Amino acid sequence: MKEIIGISLENEMDLILAHKRTMQVGEQLGLTVATRTTLATAVSEVVRTVIDLTDNGKLSIVISGKIPRFSINANISFESDLTFRETDEGFYYAKRLLPDFHFEVNKNSYKIGMGLGLPRSLKLDEGKIGLLKVYFDTSSPLNAYEEIKNKNSQLNRLTAEQEKEIRIVRELDERKKEFISVASHELKTPITVIKAYTQMLRLLKAEYSDKVGKLVEKLETQTNKLSLLAYQLMDVSKLEHGSLQYDMAKVDLNRFLNETVSMLSNVHSHNKLDLQLGRKCVAMADPLRLEQVFTNLVGNASKYSAKGSVITIATSVSDEEDVVLIKVSDSGIGMSKDGVAKIFDKFYRMEEVASSHPGLGMGLYIASKIVSDHSGKIWVESVQDVGSTFFFTIPLISENLH
Repeated sequence: MKEIIGISLENEMDLILAHKRTMQVGEQLGLTVATRTTLATAVSEVVRTVIDLTDNGKLSIVISGKIPRFSINANISFESDLTFRETDEGFYYAKRLLPDFHFEVNKNSYKIGMGLGLPRSLKLDEGKIGLLKVYFDTSSPLNAYEEIKNKNSQLNRLTAEQEKEIRIVRELDERKKEFISVASHELKTPITVIKAYTQMLRLLKAEYSDKVGKLVEKLETQTNKLSLLAYQLMDVSKLEHGSLQYDMAKVDLNRFLNETVSMLSNVHSHNKLDLQLGRKCVAMADPLRLEQVFTNLVGNASKYSAKGSVITIATSVSDEEDVVLIKVSDSGIGMSKDGVAKIFDKFYRMEEVASSHPGLGMGLYIASKIVSDHSGKIWVESVQDVGSTFFFTIPLISENLH
């Protein structure tokens, strides 16, 4: 079965289209004037009845069968809460014209089929039917109304395809979120167990050689990295579901930075951390989440900078905007313009470092969300092979610490 033409039945203009297009199909097939007129009249009778009371009908003219017996059929379907019967006037006359008439109803859905056998003298085959289909697919609109109707149909089809793509993307995104959530929680327990055994091994260091001790240190380092990744996955999952919790408190930022940088100096001992503080200020923030931001920014600066290089952490207070500006600068590998544009995207990693530096591209995404949730802004300025400076702001509260 091959559909030759399809027409949506919305108003009286479609009655004209249905009649003319049915006549054209008969003409292209080589039917006699009497035969194609009979077919077109029967179609028109049903279409008129349908569009009088509905606006959701569909007419489909199809060729069915196989060599040497083919038939032409007009199938009309529609939905209505009204009750239609096979004996209704339009349907009755169509059935008189074409005895091959079928009327089906299922609740409020109706299907009407009618047709007639095609003479063998037409010598139809699959090739000729295919050419007939191409002819009507490429034929010019009969009038301005059909031209507009075709364009609307194309737009509706494109819209439907886009909505389907959006729905698929959303479903995939939801599945990905669910996987991240489950994976992060499932990883947490075995990592905790491994860390516990590693700590027990360190307590027993007197019972094994220095060579084994170095292996235990490496095991602990890698376990800590795995633990960080698991917690980052959990944070991403919480961010996606809007459930990342904050314990907000008044934070003396200068004191906080002194303590945080002191701690990070021990972690990144192969770099010098230069802390340049502006005047004292207080912000309403979650200290642990704020520490998470600094840990990520300083950690990245250290990761992508040469050993012995300086990482600068500086603050300045803007009284006009009631914010503190904090920046973390390095003289590392820097980023391209494309990297600067995408660096805060979830799971983004620059191609030039993806193979040489481990990571999942979650840290900066999480940091950006934490800053945003503190009503701040975060951005980066970078020059490739020169270095990068990350900036972020935190709103201040009106409390003078002078």
